Amino acid sequence: MTTDFAATRALFHLPEGVIYLDGNSLGPLPRAACARVERTITQEWGDLLIRGWNSAGWMDMPARLGDRIARLIGAEAGSVVLGDTLSIKVYQALASALELNPGRKVILSDTGNFPSDLYMADGLCRTLGGDYRLVTVPPEDVAEAITDDVAVLMLTEIDYRTGRKHDMAALTAKAHAVGVLTVWDLAHSAGALPVDLSGAGADFAVGCTYKYLNSGPGGPAFIYVAPRHAEKARPALSGWLGHEAPFAFDLAYRPGAGIERMRVGTPPVLQLAALEASMDIWDQVDMADVRARSLALSEAFITGVEARCPTLSLASPRDGAVRGSQVSFRHPEGYAIMQALIARGVIGDFRAPDILRFGFTPLYTTFDDVEGAVAILAEIMATDAWDRPEFKTRARVT
Repeated sequence: MTTDFAATRALFHLPEGVIYLDGNSLGPLPRAACARVERTITQEWGDLLIRGWNSAGWMDMPARLGDRIARLIGAEAGSVVLGDTLSIKVYQALASALELNPGRKVILSDTGNFPSDLYMADGLCRTLGGDYRLVTVPPEDVAEAITDDVAVLMLTEIDYRTGRKHDMAALTAKAHAVGVLTVWDLAHSAGALPVDLSGAGADFAVGCTYKYLNSGPGGPAFIYVAPRHAEKARPALSGWLGHEAPFAFDLAYRPGAGIERMRVGTPPVLQLAALEASMDIWDQVDMADVRARSLALSEAFITGVEARCPTLSLASPRDGAVRGSQVSFRHPEGYAIMQALIARGVIGDFRAPDILRFGFTPLYTTFDDVEGAVAILAEIMATDAWDRPEFKTRARVT
């Protein structure tokens, strides 16, 4: 299968006059999502009412869509399920992994990890009490820190700030060699580059669907449990839909079979309907093609910015092999520069303290977008157009 990126671009709503380089934070609207969600609201919810759970297949959506995501992340069929938020799925995976590795009480992560993952890990350690603790080291020191006193290695494969890529296979192999289980956060990987959870031997993985997978703001997260653990992993959040027989209304919890036990609460049907429309696009896509085009777009952007904006410094790895599908540059006035860009129709985002972040999403990003974004950024930098009070006032979301 060869991916036709002109065809996939036509399947998204992209506002006129906007160059959108923030799909690594929130993917744009698939055109078919409007009709798909409307059908869910009017024909399913509206006409079927509660019968939709059976007649429209609502109850099966988390597993059905999980299998479609599994193809993009190298996961086995029946090993991925959707629902809840990414932070909840991080908590679930960590708690299960810790219980599968009794006698060890250290969660190892890195200082570049997304803060919410670290907050959830720290909160879990505090809840468990005793000697449970979270240890963080610089990203480049992770391999050395994997020792036989660590219970779980929890890493985000792609650094949310710089796009730096961890070597999943190598770090998982090193972890397993000393009895450590792994939890991989794929928030900036799923849909961005090929992932091979099964081939790498990952134990658990989690990720969100509202970035590269385009399910919309607040879209549900997913969790992967390796089949070898699926019948042993005990869900710390033992919600009723993770029960073996939810509608038996048994007062005693019995975990469901395999990945089903990682379900917690009622699935977000409207968001899953939007994701379904996006997955219809992803079914047409080869991840190797996505990766090749992503690297070409990113490298064109880096070359252009470095040639025309000398006061910006590259924060991402220069080597595309160890970079995800985003490029970040540093500048002390990064926030104001990004606001000036947004005012001119180039949408990226800012990450404290000084990072301008740009996502390259081949399903809809073109080389013309790259060229246009570089030209506008160069003009802003050459004229100090960012140096205005309205661009320096921080909004709640950056």
